[in-house]
Amino acid sequence: MFRHYFLTLLSLSFLLSSQAMANDKMTVLLDWFVNPDHGPLIIAQEKGYFADAGLEVEIVAPADPSAPPKLVAAGQADIAISYQPQLHLQIAEGLPLVRIGTLVATPLNCLLVLEKGPVKSLADLKGRKIGYSVAGVEEALLTGMLAPHNVKLSDIELINVNFSLSPALMSGQVDAVIGAFRNFELNQMDIEGVKGRCFYLEEEGIPSYDELIYVANPEIMDADKMERFIGATELATQFIINNPQESWEIFSGTAKELQNELNKRAWADTLPRFALRPAAFDAGRYQRFQAFLIESGLLSEAMPIEKIAIDVTAK
Repeated sequence: MFRHYFLTLLSLSFLLSSQAMANDKMTVLLDWFVNPDHGPLIIAQEKGYFADAGLEVEIVAPADPSAPPKLVAAGQADIAISYQPQLHLQIAEGLPLVRIGTLVATPLNCLLVLEKGPVKSLADLKGRKIGYSVAGVEEALLTGMLAPHNVKLSDIELINVNFSLSPALMSGQVDAVIGAFRNFELNQMDIEGVKGRCFYLEEEGIPSYDELIYVANPEIMDADKMERFIGATELATQFIINNPQESWEIFSGTAKELQNELNKRAWADTLPRFALRPAAFDAGRYQRFQAFLIESGLLSEAMPIEKIAIDVTAK
């Protein structure tokens, strides 16, 4: 009986040890501080979906929101949360990056102004200051939005306000901000009693695109790990959609700073925008956005879509 107990204990120990050894470590760099946009990542972590997929995932918020894709390209992290518009430009600059999945499948970005401010139309931005956080992508979007209104980038002053988009606008440091998320900054300003107004990019001549995507270095990435990662985030997204209140409680329970009215509102506004099939992508959408960048003079030539986006679950 003792021998049977000993062998059972030994087998259990070996099993647990094997499971621990099987967990592959991954580092995921966020685009911003943790917020409702990252819901599937946090839920996948908290519900154990990453662990079930044999992954030990470290989620890191950046000090500089422009740094994560560069760090992934340099092999210093496995995955970065980035933006489709930014990805096209970075690949053209020679960074070894590819989209492996989608987190938020619709634009969130908008050009935000004060509702009672002097900017009533995009033409009113001529000669004014516009704040931004991530260089490159905002210039591309602004160029496309302003051109129909006879406003050029040289007609405005761009100011890097880093994380402080809505504070810079409310304080009068800038007249508008690009890169503000309609699910976050609009709510933030409303809560503080300063109403904002968004000019929505997809309504101002910009082709629709995936807002937040997962990018990796195709030259060094482990495709199997990436597939398991995307699978875990899909399970997490399904749980969020099926259990919005419970998922909010799990998400907000991970940090005291998330437990406020702003994040609660942003959570509700973000739910319908999460990619239900994070591995899948619309090749036509990527082609249309690439054509827009070429027409705007921000890209010199087209490249095969498979160099920009892939489905890591496709066999």
